[in-house]
Parts: sequence; structure tokens; C-alpha cells
Amino acid sequence: MNQIGGFFDLWSPVLLLVVIVIGYVYNRFITKANGIFADVEPVSVKQKLSFYTGLALFYIGQGSPINYLGHHYLFSMHMLQQTMLYLIVPIFIWLGTPGWMFRPLMKNRVFRVAFTFFTRPLIALFLFNMLFSIYHMPLVMDGLMRNEWLQLIYHIALFVTAFTMWFPVFTPLPELNRLNDLKKLGYIFGNGILLTPACALIIFADTIIYDMYKNVTIPFAHMSPLDDQQLGGVIMKMIQEVVYGAVLAYIFFRWYRRERKEDEYADSFEAQESLNHQGGSWNRA
Repeated sequence: MNQIGGFFDLWSPVLLLVVIVIGYVYNRFITKANGIFADVEPVSVKQKLSFYTGLALFYIGQGSPINYLGHHYLFSMHMLQQTMLYLIVPIFIWLGTPGWMFRPLMKNRVFRVAFTFFTRPLIALFLFNMLFSIYHMPLVMDGLMRNEWLQLIYHIALFVTAFTMWFPVFTPLPELNRLNDLKKLGYIFGNGILLTPACALIIFADTIIYDMYKNVTIPFAHMSPLDDQQLGGVIMKMIQEVVYGAVLAYIFFRWYRRERKEDEYADSFEAQESLNHQGGSWNRA
């Protein structure tokens, strides 16, 4: 495979159009809802930017040359794509989704029962990491790479479970927030531990473990397929550490700010009560 694909292979204009339409529908929906429903919370600029960032990263991972190169040439690009789609994109999408937009879906009984079950923290945690680890078993990944439809189905399953995995941490629905901040910190640590075996399998392998990358000539990269494979494992582990570290910091500082506000409120309340008590004593005097 020495020839790089054409424009449509490298940039997927159809997917770009789909992403643009989704972004447009999102913007129109939140704009109209803010004008029609009085009880709807306005969507902040920060939320909008988060949602659009998630869409942009999704296109970069799935519709840019990263996808083509990862499927045909570079295992390292495939790992970069995986980490973007499953560890980063869902975070931005959840942060950009207002609760009132998602809540109507919960009125459907079938969806509510299924979604509530699959977003239970332990189930969400183990299901995604199990599917992710199984995917990177050589026999499974080689088989999926030879069958585009099976590969598509498996990637959809990974993408959906990535969203359910991040939901307990970034849920837009307070009524489904099952974890306090301390438990969320433990949840992220658990994710990091469960993802480590898949990274270690790839990083420390001394032979090419995936058939599709064994005999690939890489005309634009000065490294062997084994170096590329190990680089892929390192990329996956490094991005995972950065993402999980950022999420841990986000949760901790949000927790700290909330605790500080509560302490300040309690102090101000006690001070006001003290003033009221003193005022009452002076009036009686």
C-alpha cells in the first residue's frame, strides 16, 4: 500500500456535512427553546463552545486523514483516533448538552430503562473497558479490520459505551447524578487501572501483533512497523493519563470551590445571626 487515498478518502466531506448539520440543528434548537420556554435555562457560551469542540474533534478523529492513515498505514494514528473518539469527544459533548435538552428522551420508558441501566457506574465502567480491551486483542482486531460492517458495528458500540462511561462524571441530569465528587475521583482511578492492560499489551510486545500492519510500507514515516506499534501504545497511554488527570483536577477544584462557597455562606449566616441576636439584646435593653 504505497498510494495515499484521494480527497474523499482523506477528508470525508459527507461526514463533514453531517457534523455541520448537527451543529446547526443544535444551535437552532437552543436558540428557539430560549425564546419559547420561559423555564429553560439559557445555554452559556462555554457550553456551546464545548459542544462544538466535541463535534470538531469527532470530525478530526473520524473524517480527517487520521482515520484513513490509521486504517491503512499507521497503527499509531489508529490509537490517536481511538483516544480522541472515546476518551475526549464524549466529555465535550456532555458538557455542552443542557439537561432540558436531554431530559425529554427520558420520558420514553424503553429508553429510560435501558439508559438508566447502562449508565450505572459499575456497569458503565466495566462495559466500556471490557469492549475496549477485547477490541485490541489481535484476533478480534484483525477480524474486524477485514470486515467493514462488523468493524462499524463494533465502533458504534464502543462510541455509545464511551458516552455511558463518561455520563456518571459529566451527567447533565442532576437527578441521575449517582456519584458524589469523592466517588467520581475513585471512578476515574478505576478507569485508568482497567485501561492499563490494553496499553501494556501493545507497548511491551516485541513482535507485530496485528496482521494488517505487518507488511505495510510507510513511505512518509521513518520508522518500522514495530516502532509504530509501540508508539501507538504510548500515545494511547499518554493521552489517557492527560485526560484522566485533567478530569481529576476538574472534579477536585469544582469540589473545592463548592465547599468553599458553602463555608463562606455558613460563616456569613452565623455572622448575620450574631448581629440579629445582638440587635435583639439592644432593643430589649
